[in-house]
This record gives sequence, C-alpha cells and structure tokens, in this order.
Amino acid sequence: MQIFRTKTTTPDDFSETGLKKCLSAFDLTFLGIGAIIGTGIFVLTGIAAATQAGPAVVLSFIVAGFACAFAALAYSELASAVGGCGSAYGYSYAAFGELVAWMIGWDLILEYGVATAAVANGWSGYFNNALTAIGFGLPEALTKAPSLGGIVNLPAAGIVLILMVLLAIGVRQSTKINTAMVFVKLLTIAVFIGVALFNINPENWNPFMPFGWSGTSPEGKPVGVFAGAAMVFFAYVGFDAVSTATEEAKNPQRDVPIGIITSLVICTLIYIVVSGLLTGIVPYTELNVPSPVAHSLHLLGINWASALVATGVIAGLTTVMLVLYYGLTRVIFAMSRDGLLSPFFARVNTKTHTPVRVIILCGLVIATIAGFIPLGELAELVNIGTLAAFVLVCLGVIVLRVTQPLLHRPFKNPLNPFFPLLGAFSCGALMAFLPATTWLRFTVWLVIGLIVYFAYSIRHSKLAGKSE
Repeated sequence: MQIFRTKTTTPDDFSETGLKKCLSAFDLTFLGIGAIIGTGIFVLTGIAAATQAGPAVVLSFIVAGFACAFAALAYSELASAVGGCGSAYGYSYAAFGELVAWMIGWDLILEYGVATAAVANGWSGYFNNALTAIGFGLPEALTKAPSLGGIVNLPAAGIVLILMVLLAIGVRQSTKINTAMVFVKLLTIAVFIGVALFNINPENWNPFMPFGWSGTSPEGKPVGVFAGAAMVFFAYVGFDAVSTATEEAKNPQRDVPIGIITSLVICTLIYIVVSGLLTGIVPYTELNVPSPVAHSLHLLGINWASALVATGVIAGLTTVMLVLYYGLTRVIFAMSRDGLLSPFFARVNTKTHTPVRVIILCGLVIATIAGFIPLGELAELVNIGTLAAFVLVCLGVIVLRVTQPLLHRPFKNPLNPFFPLLGAFSCGALMAFLPATTWLRFTVWLVIGLIVYFAYSIRHSKLAGKSE
C-alpha cells in the first residue's frame, strides 16, 4: 500500500554541493527559450539583414542553427554522461584536463558577463522608450554612459541589480518568473507573425542575396550569408546555459538533453519564420534600427501591434539576462569548487541554497559595466568566445569516446565522430568570419587568463592536490 505524505525536503533533493534539485525538463526547456529568444530576434535580425545578408538573413539563421545543432548534440551527450557541473567548462575538464578547462571557464566568464551587460544596455533603451511613451521618460544623462555624454545608464544597472536579488532568493523562483516572461514574448511573436502574414510584399525579397554568400564591404568588413551567420550566432547564445543547471535538474541525464535540444529546435524555427516575414513586409534597407520588429510594424501603420511587440521585447530581454547571469554564477561556482578560483565563491547559502556570494559579486560588476561602459563591438566577443567553447565541446565527445569507451551514456551523439566533427568545423568556420579586432581582444583576454592560472589556480587546484 502506498503511503501518502506531505512534501518535505530530503537529502536526495540536493546535490552534493548543496544546490537544490528542483528543475524539470519543462523548466530547462523554458530556461533555454528564455535565453535564446531575445536580442537575436528583436535586434540582430534587422541589423544583419540591412548590413550583411539582406533577405538571405533567413539562410544566415539556418547556417548558425546547423552549427548550434551539432554543438547541442555534443552538449547533450556530455551532460547525460559526465554529470557534475554542466557547461563547456565541466565537459572540457573531463575530456582535456585542467588547463583547457580553465581556459574555457575563463572564456565563459567573459561570454556570460559581457553578454548580460550588453543585453542590459539594449533593455534600457526599450524600457526608457516605454516610459517616454507614457510621459515619464528619464533624462538623457541617466540613460547614457559618461563617454556618450551621460552620467550613468541607470535602467541598465538597475535591472541587473533586480535580477541579482531574484537569483539570490532561489533558482526555483527565478525559473517561475522566467517561464511567465517566456509565455509573454512567445505571445508577442505570435502577434507579429499573425499581422505580418497579411502584409507580405514579395518584391521586398528581390534581390534575395544582395551580398552573396561571402564578401567584403567598401569599409573592409565581412558581408554575405556567412558573415550574417557569424553575427546572428549571438541569437543562439544561451542554449548552452541550460547545461549549467545540471546539478539543479531533477533527472539531469534525461532532462538536460531534452531541455537543450527542444529549446534549440523551437527557437530555430521561430527565427526562420520571423526573419523571413520581417524582410517580406518592409525593405531590408529599412531594418538597420535597434528595434526592427516593432519598427517594421510601425512603418506599416499598425501601431497597436508595434507597441505590443515593444512590450514583449522588454520581457524577452529580461529573460535573456536572467539566464545568462545564472549561467555565469554557476560557472564561477564550479571553478571555485575545483580550486581554480578562491574558495570564497564556493559557499552555498543555507537558506536559499544558492551561491549568494557569487551572485552578488557578479551583479555588482555587471551593473557597473552596464551603467558606465558602452559595450559596442564587445558583443562580438561573446560570439567568438561561445564558438570556441562549442568547438571544444564537440571535440570533447570524440576524445571521451576514445579515452572512456565504457562510460555510461544515456544519450549518444549519432554518427560519431562525423556529427561532432561537423560541429567543430562549422563553429570554427563561423569564427573565421568575425572581425580581426574581435580576435585581438579575445586573445588578450585568454592571455590574462593564462597569467591568472599560473599565478594562482595551478597551485590551489584540488585536482593537482589529489595527484601529489
């Protein structure tokens, strides 16, 4: 006879590190959608169409989506087999050892931190536009960084601090809010699709590929479908953040692969449909604006839909920041637990079961960056960092198949090593289409990481301590 009892917290509800196991496959799927659908669909779609790919931005999303699909399969196998901390950091540790894992972890800190601050800047613009529309717009001095003539970007810093409090309270509460906001932005996208379907002008798709597959602009910048794919790749940044929730998933070997693959498939289909409709209702040359989706509806004179989309953008960018911020704190927590960063960051709050110290420190740093520094082209650093991580994750699948052939793999990457090699090659190829200045900045960041590793991490590593 089954004995019914009220739900109580048992030791099985927590991982060995004290993080609470509370996330289902549904939660993880919406965590991925919350991170993926945001800046890409609401901002980069128009910019990539206007400056790099034209209506063929649809193909750019397909190219980037294929590269991510192979990486997602690799993530899914490693998430189900390796366990422990998710993310490319944890997987690289298992496949390549400590030094490579450190460099990838250092890379992920840059990726998630810069991306969160960059999205906060975009969120600030939409938020202030909404305030202005109802007569409560903030003065310019409080919406721009000092180098742009302002004092501080107050909304950008403020939203990061609000998310800091939210994440510190608990991941379960954060995912509930994330799920609600995901529904809001999916509804917003549905409204756009419904309106756009009846306002398509096929002439706007001619010429379909004005910049070809690849080329160079008069200013010397890469253009074409592949360059557009390298730019809109930012739209897919975030699905890998699902893997950082491995330790808080109820059944990580089943739920994490489901969350990664399902969220990526859903978002790729949405990107293809929206980018096709967007370039079909207005000329692509009109889309080089911060809010192309809302702007296109405004050009059609459908202001109620434009206002609704703008509201969805605010919700959409909020969830992107939430998930990227979450991923950042979990990567730092894992690196600290392994001894590569100070043990100060490896403490879990006994009440909220979250790494509050890491959350607060990251929140203060990101809020400062978002409030006082205009990031500009630094967003491209996010792309190159993410692509580098994806390359290693794909190669990690191949390495572990050789070095640990008997490892239990509830989810296996099909057609190994063909699919992982395709993932490594496609992500590496997209890196080649990023500007030289991005490569330079990325190299400088990695050099700093090597200095930190040999000055501190190598002497405090728990793995090194065990081997002595």
